[in-house]
Formats: sequence, C-alpha cells, structure tokens
Amino acid sequence: MSAVSEQAPANRLRKNSLGVGAITFMVISAAAPLTAVAGGTPLGMLMGNGAGFAGTYLIVTILLLLFAVGYVTMSRHVGNAGAFYAYAARGLGGLAGGATALIAILSYNAMQIGVMGLLGAATAGLFAGWGINLPWWVWSFIAIALVAVLGYRQVDLSAKILTVLVLCEYLVVLVLDIAILKTGGDSGLSAAPFSWSQITSGAPAIAILFCFAAFIGFEATAIYAEEAREPEVTVPRATYFSVLLIGVFYMLTAWLMAVGAGVDKLLPTLQGLQDPTTFLFGLSDRYAGTMLSQAMSILFVSSLFAGVLAFHNAVARYIYVSGREKLLPQTIGVTHSVHQSPHVASVIQSVLAAVVVGLFAVLGLDPVLALFSWLTNVATLGVIVMMAVASLAVVMFFRANPAQENALKTTILPGLTFIAFVIIIYLIVINFGGLSGASGFLGVLLPGLVLIAAVVGLLLASALKGRDPTAFENLGQPLKD
Repeated sequence: MSAVSEQAPANRLRKNSLGVGAITFMVISAAAPLTAVAGGTPLGMLMGNGAGFAGTYLIVTILLLLFAVGYVTMSRHVGNAGAFYAYAARGLGGLAGGATALIAILSYNAMQIGVMGLLGAATAGLFAGWGINLPWWVWSFIAIALVAVLGYRQVDLSAKILTVLVLCEYLVVLVLDIAILKTGGDSGLSAAPFSWSQITSGAPAIAILFCFAAFIGFEATAIYAEEAREPEVTVPRATYFSVLLIGVFYMLTAWLMAVGAGVDKLLPTLQGLQDPTTFLFGLSDRYAGTMLSQAMSILFVSSLFAGVLAFHNAVARYIYVSGREKLLPQTIGVTHSVHQSPHVASVIQSVLAAVVVGLFAVLGLDPVLALFSWLTNVATLGVIVMMAVASLAVVMFFRANPAQENALKTTILPGLTFIAFVIIIYLIVINFGGLSGASGFLGVLLPGLVLIAAVVGLLLASALKGRDPTAFENLGQPLKD
C-alpha cells in the first residue's frame, strides 16, 4: 500500500484522478449513444413526430446548453460530489437539499436498474443467436456482478473501460452515417426534418420527452468535481463538451436515419416493423452491409453495459455524499482505504439492483416493457425535476451571494430554463401512462415515487437539523482539505 493510500481520509474520494476527457466519456457513457440511436430514436420517431425528431434533438440540445450555462457557473462555487443535491442545498437551503438528494438516489437507481432489464434482454437475444440460451435475468445478474467489481475499485479504471466502449459506439454509427451521406439516402439529402411543420407534426411533446431521456447522464459531470483535476476548469468544459457531442451526434444521426429511409417513407417503415428498435440495423444492412450490423448488435450490448456502469458510479456518489453529510448513516459516507472509491455506497447500489432484478424475474415481468420502461421513465422525470431545482437554485444562490458573474449566466438563462423544465415536467406527468406503458394505479404510483422520495428527503433533512444544526448548515458545502 502506498503512503498516499495509507493517509487517505475515510471520507475523501480520490483527488486529481479525472481530466476533461475522462469525465466527458463517463457521462456520455451514461447517455449510452448507441442505445439512444438504436432504441430511443426509432421509438421517438414512431410515437412522436417522425422525421421531425432530428429537429427536436436540435431544440433540446439548445435548451440543455442554456441550462449548462448556469449549471457550470455555479459549479465553480460548489465543488461537491453531490451535484444537484449540493446545488439545491446551497441555493435553496438544507431542506431542499435533502429532498433533492433522495430524488437523485431514486432517479439514478431507477435508471441503472431499469437499463439492467434491457441489457439482460439484449444479451440473451445476442447469445441465443450463437446457440447459448439463458434467461434474461442471468445476464442481468452477471452484469450486476461486473459492475459491482468495477464500481468498488478506482473510478479511473471505469473511465478507461467506458472510453473504449463509447469510442467504438461512435465509430460504428458514424460509419453508417457516412454511408447514408455518400449515397444520398433513399431520395436525396433533405433539410425537411428540421422544418417547423415536421417538428410540430404528430405528437411533438412525446418526441421532446424521448429526446430528454436520451440525454440523461450528461448532467453528472458535477458529480466528479471532487475527483477532477482543476474542477473549476474541468467540470465546465466536460459539461459543454458532453452536451455538444451528444446533441450533435444524435441530431445528425436522426437526420440521416430519416433520409436513409426516406422522409415520406419513414413512419410507414417504422409502423411496419414488429420491433422498431431493429430499424437502425435494417438501415445498416441496406447501406453498410451485414458485418457492420453484426458489430452494432454486439456494441449495442456493450453500450448498455457502459450505461449501467456510469449510472452505478453516479448513484454511488450520491449515496456516499448523503452518508458523509449525515442525511443517511455516516457509515455509508466513507471511502476505501486503497481505491478511495465510495465502496460502501457501491455495494448498497449493487445489492439493491440485484434485489429489484430478482423481484421482476420471480414475478415473471417483462424485462423491457416493465423493468426498463417503468423505471427509466421514473428516472427521466426525476432528473428533469432536479434540473428545474438546479436552475432555480442558481438564481437564488447568486441573489444571496453576489459575485462577479454576468446576470445572463446567473439569472436570465437559469430562470428561463426553470420555466421550460416545469412545462416539460407537466408534459411527462400527464403523458406518463402512454410513455411507460404503466396503466391504472401504477401509472399514478410510478411518477408519484419522485414526490415520495422528495418528502422522505425533506424529513431526513429536518431530522438532521434537529439533532445536528451545524451539519445541517454545512449541507452541500465543499470539503475542506
């Protein structure tokens, strides 16, 4: 054991271990580019606004860039691995911080465990084609075990693995994009997908929700503030790079997918498929050949694995910070003496994932239509609620702590994005049943989990205020060396 490891404090993450590139790839992995392109984009086109989905990606990218302005401006004043929780605590007070911490723990757990369902199903399908037939939950449990090992160890090991996987995802999709671009697609290149008539066709509100779901994970840059090199520089750069890389990639690929099928033929083609998520692979067969399609099918599984690993790291840090700052038991808020990873929080997340996956398997529920769809939609709602809270927190923080920052960054843009997110939250809640496939009582309970988590967090923060007022006042504060 090195001298550094021996002297590492029990509540400190490993400092100076992540640069701009590592953090960028960590959060892009959470967005799972190939998963979004192969799964979310065809479904968003089918259920939303068809070819106009590419234009919707452009709009959402711009909105998230506007959100990022206030987010990164405040990141220089936060420097806490709690990210959204720390923003809420610093800008809106400890009670709001506690509520946000529990929403974060719920949301990232729901996203990670939900994607485990799709990962299990996709892996089972892939190996079935090779003559290995195992239930979906076997593959999900194998993934949980692998993620548990990586999450327990140093974060830079996860970052290296995710970097390789994400680069491969981008490469195979870019090969297809170039192939469609070179041939001109079905009927020639067209800017129609970016026209207002296409964007507003069909159900644009549902298209917006699918686009937001595809971005979930980019906001996690601030979670790694305590482990970043020069966090005041690294976190803002990684945030902007992430939004631009994800947004431009999604937008161009969605445009070329529409062009490849033919703008007017896109919806009939999707409606004719038994499984819309095979659409990208059909385009690959048509424009780039079956070898690329086979590579895509393998990388689709690795994309899902990259996503669950990235979300595991995110939720482990939220659980860890909640323990370190006494919202949860302090025994959770410690780091490993060698790896300086949030190992206790990591184990908790792994056990929770195993329990939920096991429950869905025992009940015989579908890993995609139930586990994946229900939980990832809860997660999307929770993350957008936290974005709204963060936007409002930026405004209130700089009102209480005037700094030499532009009012556009600290008030105007955060205020506008807060209003936009409130509208989007409303759209998600009223459309939740149709989006998730959860009907009746379940359609009310699932989005209600976000409210329940907020109330639990509020109660935990209130209890902390009563038993340890100093700890309550320090919620979300940067760690002192």
